[in-house]
Amino acid sequence: MALGGGTWMFQNKKIPGTYINFVSKLRASVSIAERGYGTMPLVLDWGPVGEVFTVTAEDFQETSMKYFGYDYTSSKLKGLRDLFINLKVGYFYRLDNGSAKATGTLAKAKYPGARGNDITVAVVADVDDADTFDVMTYIDVDGVKTVIDQQKKVKGWDDVKDNDYVEFIRTAEFAANAGDTLKGGTNGEDITGVQYQAYLDAIEPYYFNCMGYAGTDEKIQSLLIQACKRLRDNVGSKFQLVVYNAKNVDYEGVINLKNAVTDAGESPASAVYWLTGAEAGCLVNASCTNKTYDGEFTINTQYKQSELEKAVADGMLMFHSVTDPTNGDVTGETKILTDINSYTEFTKEKNDDFSLNQVIRVLDQIATDISGLFNRQYLGKEQNDDEGRLALWGDIVELHKNYQRVRAIQNFKADDVPVPKQGDTKTAVIEEYEVQPTCCMEKLYLRVVVA
Repeated sequence: MALGGGTWMFQNKKIPGTYINFVSKLRASVSIAERGYGTMPLVLDWGPVGEVFTVTAEDFQETSMKYFGYDYTSSKLKGLRDLFINLKVGYFYRLDNGSAKATGTLAKAKYPGARGNDITVAVVADVDDADTFDVMTYIDVDGVKTVIDQQKKVKGWDDVKDNDYVEFIRTAEFAANAGDTLKGGTNGEDITGVQYQAYLDAIEPYYFNCMGYAGTDEKIQSLLIQACKRLRDNVGSKFQLVVYNAKNVDYEGVINLKNAVTDAGESPASAVYWLTGAEAGCLVNASCTNKTYDGEFTINTQYKQSELEKAVADGMLMFHSVTDPTNGDVTGETKILTDINSYTEFTKEKNDDFSLNQVIRVLDQIATDISGLFNRQYLGKEQNDDEGRLALWGDIVELHKNYQRVRAIQNFKADDVPVPKQGDTKTAVIEEYEVQPTCCMEKLYLRVVVA
C-alpha cells in the first residue's frame, strides 16, 4: 500500500506519509484602479439601441464609422473627438425613442436611424468569371459613395455574410443589381426623461470616472444630478458628473461648467465633451488646474476677474484666457482656471477641501480600491479574527504606501492605520483612519524685501 499523502488542515492523519500544503506567503496584494473611463448618453443617427457599448480611444480613431456611422473626421463627431483627446475608454448609450431601420430590396440597415438612408448595396458581376459576383456595401461620406464592405467571388446568398452595416434579406433573386439604396431610416421621436432613465439603469453596473451630459435641459440635469448623488452615496459608485451651467447644485460629485461654446449651430454645452474626458483621464496624483483646452470648439472666456472670482465662489468650473504679453502673445490659450466642483456650502465635517476635484479623485480612488480589495479577497473568504483583520490591515497600508509613492497623499505612516476591529456583529469589520490628499500648487504669495 502506498504511503499517505495530500494536504492537511489538522494534524490528525492515520497513515504514515508526507502531507504538504503549498500556500502563498502572506503579503499585501493590492492594485490601484485605472482612470480614463467615461460615459455619456448620446443622441445618434446610428449605433446599437438599448445597450451600453464600449469604444476605446483606438476604436474611435480607427473604426468610428462602425460605432457612430461617420468617419473620424466628420463634423458630426466633433464632440466625441474632443472627448477622446483624454479618454481611454468610453461607455456609450444611444438614446432612442422609436427609431426605424432603413430597408431595401437586398438588405436592411444593421441599426435604426437616419444614417441608414445613406447606405447602398450593389451586386456586381465578376468580369473574369460569369458565375460569380462581388457584393458591395457603400455609404455616403461627404457626398461621395464610399465602399465600406466588399465580398468578392460569391455565387449566391449562402456565400454572403452580414457585415457591420447591413443584414442581407436573402429572399430576392441573387442577380446583378447596380445599386439598392436603403430607405425609411428615422431617428424616432424626441428624447424624453424616460430614455435617460433607461440609460441610468443600464450604466449603473459599470466602472467609470466621469459621466457627461452635453445638454441644457434642466429637468434632465436634475435627473442626472440626483442619480449621481444616489449612486455615490448609497451604491458606492464613485464618479463625478459633468454638466453645463446647472442651478443650485452644491455637491462634490458634480462638476458644473460655466463657459458656453459660441460656434454657430453647436450646443452651448459642447465643452462638456472635452471636460468629461479631461476629468476622467486626470490621474489620481494630478489636477486639471491650468490644463489647456486643445479641442475644436470656441469657448467664451470673456470674463472679468471679478466675474471669475464670483463664479468660483458659486462652485462653477471656469475656462479663462491666459496671455503672455512679454512674449507677444496677446491672444492667449484657453485654460481651466481652477479644478473645482460645485460644492460650496462648507461645514466643519466637510470643509472647502471637498470642493477640490483633486481631493475628490483621491478619496474616490481610495473608496474604489478598498471596496474592490475587500470584495475580491476578503468578503466571504477570510475569517473575521485577528489574523484575518491583520491581513486586511496590511493590504490597506500597502495601498496607501502606493498612493504616497505617486504623491497622491502625503505624510502617511503605517501607524496611521490601526488594525481593524470586529464590528457590532461577527461578520462586520470596522476601521477608521486619517488621510492627507496632496494638491498641486495654485497660488504663490511672494514677499520680497528690498534692502
